[in-house]
Amino acid sequence: MPNATEMIAGIPLSRLKKIAARESKRFAASRPKTKAALDAGAGSYLDSVPMHWMKDWPMPFPMLVAKAKGARLTDLDGYGIDDFCLGDTGSMFGHSPGPVAKAIRKQAKNGLTYMLPTEAALQAGALLTELFGDFKWQIATTATDANRFALRVARAVTGKPKVLVFNGCYHGTVDDAMVERHNGKTVTRPGLTGQVTDLTEVAACAEFNDLASVEAELKTGQIAAILTEPVMTNSCMVLPEPGFHAGLRDLATRYDALLIIDETHTISSGLGGYTAVHGLDPDIFVVGKCVAGGMPTAVWGLRPKLARDYLAYNAGRASGHSGMGTTLSANPMQFACLRATLAEVMTKDAYAHMEKGAERLSSGFSEVIDRHKAPWHVVRVGARVEFICAPGPLKNGTEAAMAHMPEVEATLHTALLNRGCLIAPFHNMMLISPATRKRQIDRLIAAFDEILTELFA
Repeated sequence: MPNATEMIAGIPLSRLKKIAARESKRFAASRPKTKAALDAGAGSYLDSVPMHWMKDWPMPFPMLVAKAKGARLTDLDGYGIDDFCLGDTGSMFGHSPGPVAKAIRKQAKNGLTYMLPTEAALQAGALLTELFGDFKWQIATTATDANRFALRVARAVTGKPKVLVFNGCYHGTVDDAMVERHNGKTVTRPGLTGQVTDLTEVAACAEFNDLASVEAELKTGQIAAILTEPVMTNSCMVLPEPGFHAGLRDLATRYDALLIIDETHTISSGLGGYTAVHGLDPDIFVVGKCVAGGMPTAVWGLRPKLARDYLAYNAGRASGHSGMGTTLSANPMQFACLRATLAEVMTKDAYAHMEKGAERLSSGFSEVIDRHKAPWHVVRVGARVEFICAPGPLKNGTEAAMAHMPEVEATLHTALLNRGCLIAPFHNMMLISPATRKRQIDRLIAAFDEILTELFA
């Protein structure tokens, strides 16, 4: 038997490498049309992809999608694939939901952008409040932008310079969140491209589920806002411990800081997001990705008192650029899709179907892991399920980083795709949409079982 240094996540490393090489070769051999098309047409792009993270998929070259509908993709070589990635939440309610597709067709006849609101904008605003709570809303194109704008408001109103984030957090490409906690201190994350400023001047980092580390930073009197996801995602998923969110709310109030909840991934939790399902009380609420059915859209909202405080600040500032807003944000196509999604797609019935399917997937994966005695675990938040190639549960971002097993995950992702199942490339995330069927879930469980049978033989 191999010794401990030759094992990874309970798997002999030599076996893992052999299976990985086989699955990579199988993918490449099965997609000649895709390979030929990439060879002929990808050269115009930097590093041969239109967005750099498309290289983060573990297969030897990107899959080219020909079409998508519901919870299925068809690639250029004609393979039908059960899609559990769903655009990393962007298409969480399925690809091209009927009401959204209809809204796009209708609005396309009436113009795409004109820097003025529509009647649909008014209806969407009312629906946002009905679904997510009493906030005064603004529209952005991405959740990254929404978080940036929210932080400007927080600093403007409080007069404080820093945002507090959590080690291993994900808030898009917001510069202020690109810090980590190292030996008890905040440092700029390594690997940032072209980074020239010291981010510790504008940000502080605490550990998730550690209220003492949060309070220590708040005591400095420099924290304008706590920016957090309700559940840590985009790594190995970390659930909040009992009392953590109540503690954050209490500390933010006590130290005159704002609490910003970013629901961009945790909108999977249920109708109204984790905030509604678990009764959180943020000062600022942010959500993006799937909120308009896949049309690039994000929303951010301020509690009414905070909105009044900000408008008072805004009335007294010097005229000129605020550093907030983009020309194509709040365009009529966004509002058409936002209204359709909130009114007809993001429904209680849809979430009931999604949660039932996610429980089926979570239970199935847990049974497979237990049967093979793998030192892994499964986490679920509503319609979002992840398997983690390490024991759990995880408590914070430091533990999540240590639980990340890139070689194992890459092998599993490619092997699952070769068996007709697509999961998210950046972590082991899987989503259930209203269009996902039991047979698709069962196929994914069976494929996972097949691969683990060989890995843990």
